[in-house]
Amino acid sequence: MARQILLVNGPNLNMLGTREPEVYGSETLADVEALTARVAAEFGHSVRAVQSNHEGVLIDAIHAAREDCAAIIINPGGLTHTSVVLRDALSAAALPVAEVHISNVHAREEFRHHSYVSGIASCVVIGCGVQGYEFAVRRIAALLAG
Repeated sequence: MARQILLVNGPNLNMLGTREPEVYGSETLADVEALTARVAAEFGHSVRAVQSNHEGVLIDAIHAAREDCAAIIINPGGLTHTSVVLRDALSAAALPVAEVHISNVHAREEFRHHSYVSGIASCVVIGCGVQGYEFAVRRIAALLAG
C-alpha cells in the first residue's frame, strides 16, 4: 500500500509558468504536481496536492494530513516569511516536512531571507527551480524508508 505525501503550494504558485518566468521558470503548477507524483511513485508513494492563495485552506489541509499522510512537502510562497500559524500547523502535524523554494530566496530581497518554516523542516531545498520538488521527494522518501 502506498504511503501518501501531502504537496502544499502556497499563494501565487498557481501562476507558475506565467508569473515572472525569469525568476520561476516556464513550468506550470500542473508540471510540478506531475513531477512530484512521478518521483513519489518510484518509491511507492502517492501524492495529494493542494494549492491555495488562502492561508486557512493550507492550514486545514495540513491538519487533515495527520490522518492519511506520511510527510509534507511545502512551498509556502510568500507565507514563508510571514506566517507563524503555518509553522505552528506544520509542527502540530508532527510529520516530516520538506520546504521547497524555486528561486534562490537568499539572492533576492532581504525580507525573503527569513523563513518561519525552515526551523521545523527536515530539509530545505532552495534555488533549484522546479527540480527542487524532485529533490524534496527523494529526501522525504529516504527519511520515510528510515
